[in-house]
Amino acid sequence: MPDRVSKSLNSAYAAIAGDEDARVCREIPESACRVQPINFFVHLIANTLSKIGDELASARLVLAWMLAALGAPAAFAGFLVPIRESGSLMPQLFVAATIRRQPVRKWFWVAGSVGQGLAVALMAVVALTLEGAAAGWAVLLLLALFALARGVNSVAAKDVLGKTIAKTRRGAVMGYAASAAGFVTLGLGLYLSLGGLEEAGIGLFVALLATAAGVWWLSALVFARLHEFPGATAGGGNAAAEALRSVGLLWNDRSFGHFVLTRALLMSTALALPFYVLLAEAATGGSVLTLGLLILATGLASALSAPLWGRASDRSSRWVLILSGAIAGALGLGLAVASWTGPAQAFGGGVYAVLFFVLGVSHAGVRLGRKIYLVDMATEHTRAAFTAVSNTAIGVLLLVGGLFGLLAQWVGTEFAIFVLALFSLAGALSAWRMPEA
Repeated sequence: MPDRVSKSLNSAYAAIAGDEDARVCREIPESACRVQPINFFVHLIANTLSKIGDELASARLVLAWMLAALGAPAAFAGFLVPIRESGSLMPQLFVAATIRRQPVRKWFWVAGSVGQGLAVALMAVVALTLEGAAAGWAVLLLLALFALARGVNSVAAKDVLGKTIAKTRRGAVMGYAASAAGFVTLGLGLYLSLGGLEEAGIGLFVALLATAAGVWWLSALVFARLHEFPGATAGGGNAAAEALRSVGLLWNDRSFGHFVLTRALLMSTALALPFYVLLAEAATGGSVLTLGLLILATGLASALSAPLWGRASDRSSRWVLILSGAIAGALGLGLAVASWTGPAQAFGGGVYAVLFFVLGVSHAGVRLGRKIYLVDMATEHTRAAFTAVSNTAIGVLLLVGGLFGLLAQWVGTEFAIFVLALFSLAGALSAWRMPEA
């Protein structure tokens, strides 16, 4: 790399790191420390592109409305989020052992991004060629393939992050990436709300999915430029045997088991999101303007809060989990009571957008806090296994979390929000009892 470019990267890295100790290296070797400024920006750009792809092909928003536009039965939309989330988490326990056998693991991230882009590109083809139930089955199948590729990507991402970025810089790079992607989401929300999504043709979805595919492929090209040095390969035996052996970490390693329990309780911040949407839809009569405001609130929450949560996570990811869980819990209890006593019935779209924004800030804190806590608590030898076991356990619990939909149907959306708020508060308390990473 030319000296001028290298000096520019070092200067930019020092400015972003924000202090005179920008080159500090904790828990990474000197060889990785020397190229940390370059790797910082590779992680930043690649993760930003990946997160933008997530928003352009959002299962909760874009794919659900695309299936409706294609005339697929409503039942298909109900499987989108569980397949996307659980499908990417549950297989990771078996993937981790394979990744551990390779001293250089960035190529798994690259392959995962290429696979995600391919799956989304084929969804765009489905939108152009199929309709009804056929389109629904095809999208679900491709989403399952997408989720598997995402699972590979996820395990490799945390492992490579721990090898190439110093301990006090990991939260910053993830926070800035989430923030940049959040601003893109703001633009997407403006476009969808002002453009009138209810009247948009299939071409809009094809364009969104095609762009998402291109973004993921570009992220793969960027990440391929990462300078990763060979690492330890212990724990890379037979995938099934290693998976069964790794499960024992949940009870053999008390700190790790406590972390997984905390993460499971704080999963409630994600599960609560659709119930807030249901209340907003009912209160505003399904207004498209309200939908646009919620999308904007999602992007704004990520853009504004992610850098703050990232910086805070570098100081204490434990306290980030405590605060974000407490915020979600207090918000949910307040909304449930307001719904039961009447005031919430008069809330307009703007009020619900504010509530959604606060919940989005809380959820962003949970996501960043638990990622950084896991990376920091683990060592080079345990990081991939910890990631895989944790994600697999949460993937199983996410499927069980679908029961909250039945709870909302039987006793009301407000009660589901109330129960999830209690889980959030329990998660904050559990995080308070965890040791610092």
